[in-house]
Amino acid sequence: MRTDTRTADTGQDHAADTGRSGAAARRGRPRSEAAEQAIFTAVEDLMAGGTTMSELTIEGIATAAGVGKATIYRRWPNKEALLVDVVGKLEVPMPEPTGLGARADLVEMIDYMRRRGLAKRTRWVLKAALGEMHSLPELHNAYRERVVKPRREAGLRLIRRAMDEGVLRSDLDLDLLGDLLMGPILYRSILWDDSDLEDPDLARKMVDSLLDGLGPR
Repeated sequence: MRTDTRTADTGQDHAADTGRSGAAARRGRPRSEAAEQAIFTAVEDLMAGGTTMSELTIEGIATAAGVGKATIYRRWPNKEALLVDVVGKLEVPMPEPTGLGARADLVEMIDYMRRRGLAKRTRWVLKAALGEMHSLPELHNAYRERVVKPRREAGLRLIRRAMDEGVLRSDLDLDLLGDLLMGPILYRSILWDDSDLEDPDLARKMVDSLLDGLGPR
């Protein structure tokens, strides 16, 4: 019978990490990073094999990753927290500021959403994960708080900077501006599944079309 004690997990994790990361660990890559990657990969592989998010268990993930359950619980308090991080890693990373001013950063922000929409369409696991979240309230709420909310706040900070720089009108409500700027690309990437997101110039067209009406006179 398998016993998930801290001692057993430590030895098992060390062996698994050593065998999995090998040369990478010798180059200075922390074994904990290799273990986390193995856990992320295990979740993605399980879902790709048809396991739903509600069917995933810590025990099953640990077995697939070749680690002990304690290794997972040291990093995440529960399955929901782990799955939020997994989905976050599957998505397109947030862009860094361009350094070219608020308008350029607005274009980059909208283009990030365009690329995220494409990633959802082309990565079946990501699409399945985001789709299933609506039927898992606890996971959906955790995802909103840890992923969606920080990204929206980052977008609103950028919009406020655009207002301060005179790129956008300063007499409009900040949240309203956020909806006006981010709403169209979210509609195309989330609600309209067959919309054209392939155009790399789409973000610029959207931002410039809005600025024509939202820019100061």
